[in-house]
Amino acid sequence: MEVKEIQRENTATQLLTIVGAVNDAMKMLLESDESVMILGEDIGKNGGVFRATEGLQEKFGTDRVVDTPLSEAGIIGTSIGLAVNGFKPIAEIQFLGFIYPAYEQIMTHVSRLRMRTMGHYTVPMVIRAPYGAGIRSPEIHSDSTESLFTHMPGIKVVCPSTPYDAKGLLIAAMEDPDPVLMLEPMKSYRAKREEVPVGKYTVEIGKGKRVREGTDVTLIAWGAMMPIVEKAAQQSEKKGISCDIIDLRTLYPIDREIIAESVQKTGRAVIVHEAHLTGGLGNDIISIINDTSFLYLRAPIERVTGFDVPVPFFALEEDFLPTPARVLESIEKAVHF
Repeated sequence: MEVKEIQRENTATQLLTIVGAVNDAMKMLLESDESVMILGEDIGKNGGVFRATEGLQEKFGTDRVVDTPLSEAGIIGTSIGLAVNGFKPIAEIQFLGFIYPAYEQIMTHVSRLRMRTMGHYTVPMVIRAPYGAGIRSPEIHSDSTESLFTHMPGIKVVCPSTPYDAKGLLIAAMEDPDPVLMLEPMKSYRAKREEVPVGKYTVEIGKGKRVREGTDVTLIAWGAMMPIVEKAAQQSEKKGISCDIIDLRTLYPIDREIIAESVQKTGRAVIVHEAHLTGGLGNDIISIINDTSFLYLRAPIERVTGFDVPVPFFALEEDFLPTPARVLESIEKAVHF
């Protein structure tokens, strides 16, 4: 059974894609708070490589929607300075694979300034980064290396899979006094439209969502993998297998409670992510299950992931990504153990 999240007080809605919801959230933030700024490469006149910032510079001016030089370290370093001096920057990194030159700034400054200043300063900034494979991008454009940042205390990491969550998480991230990395699944940017409230609302950071009720096996995923696990669950249902689907939404801090509740109900778990197997976030989820629910398990925990190779070029890209067939195979393996 599919579970629908109840929308808040807002009754007026609009049909939006994920990228449209991101644009709508930034527009609302710029309108409501003069301290909000957006920085990034080609985000102004061009509206960003995915048009996520389309129309914003025209409406709010070049002082608030700032085209930057091609320097990720410069974008993040400038945003840190703005954040500790009363501004609320939203820094766009064109692709997650481009973030590595800024990694030092994020690891040594963004995530540590609250601790370093004993709470005298916070860093209220958001870093937006499209991620993932499946759109035929060149090398370094398709990485899914979220675990580099979930291993970084001091910064929260969120990843929406729907337009509703994209808008709500971005607004929540901007209202958070600490830095948030928002990973946006490129493959899902324009995959579907859904009703999104016109007004302001938030999706709580740190809370997962049950997408589908089931009794036989728990499927855990996020971002662009959600449509994959939902298709696998539909195929499983035809074989008499009932799947409980959890969309984490926040990758750090992870919602341990919703994972434990689901696994204790089903006794089985399949974790799906497109990141590489070794060092992937699935390992942390396995640890959470072992810590909270080991005695409830009826079968070993299964993982369906990308492989331990760089994301390949176009001809092999789909072979790298998890598929409904691979997920279904792991579901059946867990259920028939």
